[in-house]
Order: sequence, then structure tokens, then C-alpha cells
Amino acid sequence: QLQLVESGGGLVQPGGSLSLSCVASRSLDQYAIGWFRQAPGKEREGLSCISSDGGSTEYDDSVKGRFTIFRDKSKKTVYLRMDSLEPADTATYYCAAASGRVTHCVLSGDDFGWWGQGTLVTVSS
Repeated sequence: QLQLVESGGGLVQPGGSLSLSCVASRSLDQYAIGWFRQAPGKEREGLSCISSDGGSTEYDDSVKGRFTIFRDKSKKTVYLRMDSLEPADTATYYCAAASGRVTHCVLSGDDFGWWGQGTLVTVSS
């Protein structure tokens, strides 16, 4: 059973940066990884994903140019670097895994079968 654990959330001022980590219980060689978030009272939204070979990434328009996803296969970890954070970025952030997505990923929650428990990011002065 694949397990995912997110970390790196916290309180940051507007304009600041955070890096989230998603650590897997086993190799991610066969999994695309996505990052999602959900704010109180709002629907979950997809932010970014990376294919299992690391060669393809997708970003939602709301974070394009501010967030960067990358993976370290040796550490079974996928990161989400977040810059120029805004109060609207406040949410619980989740990573998720999708099997079989070798050369591309699909930024849809329905495509992902394994989810972490989330890490809270608060952007506030």
C-alpha cells in the first residue's frame, strides 16, 4: 500500500515562499504525483502534477509562474516550491499519486488513487 506524507506547511507572510514535500513509503517510479489544495468552504483544486518519468509537468493557471514541482526519485520525494504567496493561497495542501502516468499527468483529482493527509499553509501578515 502506497502511503504519502506531506510536510513543510506553516505560516508565511504575503510575498513569501514555502517548499512542501511529499514523501512516499516506496518507490514512485511508476507514479505521477500531483499537488492539490482545499480551502475552507471551497472545492478541492488541482495545482500541479509531474509524470512518473519527471519529463512532463502541468500547472493550473492560478499558480503558473509562482509554483514549481519537481521530484527526487532517490528520496522518493516530490516537492512543491511556492513563491510570491498570496492570502488566497491559504489552504490545506495535499499530494496524491496516480499509477501508470509515465510520460504525462492529468491534473484531475479523479486520476489519483492515493492521497496524503495534507499540510496547512496559511498566508497572512
